[in-house]
Amino acid sequence: MIDVCDIQIRDPFVFVMKDRLLYYLFGTTDTNPWNSHGTSFQAYAGADLRTWDGPFTVFSPPEGFWGTHDFWAPEIHHYHRSFYMLATFTALNHVRATHILVSDDILGPYVPLTKEPITPSGWQCLDGTLYIDETQHPWIVFCREWVQVHDGEIHAMPLSDDLTHAVGNPVLLFKASSASWTRTLVRRDGSGIEDARVTDGPFLHRQADGKLVMLWSSLGRQGYAMTCAISDSGRITGPWRQVEKPLI
Repeated sequence: MIDVCDIQIRDPFVFVMKDRLLYYLFGTTDTNPWNSHGTSFQAYAGADLRTWDGPFTVFSPPEGFWGTHDFWAPEIHHYHRSFYMLATFTALNHVRATHILVSDDILGPYVPLTKEPITPSGWQCLDGTLYIDETQHPWIVFCREWVQVHDGEIHAMPLSDDLTHAVGNPVLLFKASSASWTRTLVRRDGSGIEDARVTDGPFLHRQADGKLVMLWSSLGRQGYAMTCAISDSGRITGPWRQVEKPLI
């Protein structure tokens, strides 16, 4: 057993298995997830969110897999009797993107569902999450990074039922600047841009009262922050309204 304080992890994601009375903890687990080759994703299992069994290696890149660096922020979703991992990768000759992996067991091993990532070709993307709408159709919701578009964006894109490809164009839900509290960044690439803004980590939740809300993150005046947006229509396509202040 290992105490949660002794686990090296970023971008934590907890999946609840009610039938097993267990929590499963996933996240960015490489020792140096920014400046070295990606190694794997590891996971932990526990009953109290404090002490955990593991680590268990749930994904190691197979030969020929395009992603070589920045193994970031895996999420797990149970869909059509399989477990799907949505995770971010990049490579020296490839923009950052979200790829979908699949396994029959929550602890893997996870293998790529397709050869290519699911986010749009040429778009610098990260932090994809899976959302099943009120008609039971799947969508991927993801960030288009500020490093490419300056004012970070969050998009939704409809997927095929088997999650292998898009069945429609990306829909822009909102930009980072739609939240008045987000802090601007000065680009250091010689572009002269001084008002870049970050979008990170979208996650959808349907409340008991039927409201559809999205948790997401950005930089505020007091540092990195988590906030909430509300869909006024109750649908993934919005329109989305930002809360006045970040939650955390």
